[in-house]
Amino acid sequence: EGQVHGGVAQGLGQAMLERVVYDSDGQLLTASFMDYALPRANGVPMIGFTSEPVPSTQNPMGMKGCGEAGTVGALAAVANAVQDAVWDCGVRQVDMPFTPLRVWEVLRDVSDAAE
Repeated sequence: EGQVHGGVAQGLGQAMLERVVYDSDGQLLTASFMDYALPRANGVPMIGFTSEPVPSTQNPMGMKGCGEAGTVGALAAVANAVQDAVWDCGVRQVDMPFTPLRVWEVLRDVSDAAE
């Protein structure tokens, strides 16, 4: 469960927050956690899930890893949700991270283009 919860938090962070920024001289501006957005517990929704265990046949304990499961699903879910939310406004592509500023900018740009 912990691996899935951590993977979902990581995926949400990548989809909505994390962005490496350089200035015009190539200086990294997001070099510390003070400058680089990461998901925190108070920004991640409660996650409930069920599992259907299928033991591995490749080892005696039947164990499998699942750390990537939450990450991959979170990225796809957020990307599809954002695209669905802006589609009727005429936006056909939004790139990650889906920060509030980026979503606002693409909505503003499509609105300006329609005028």
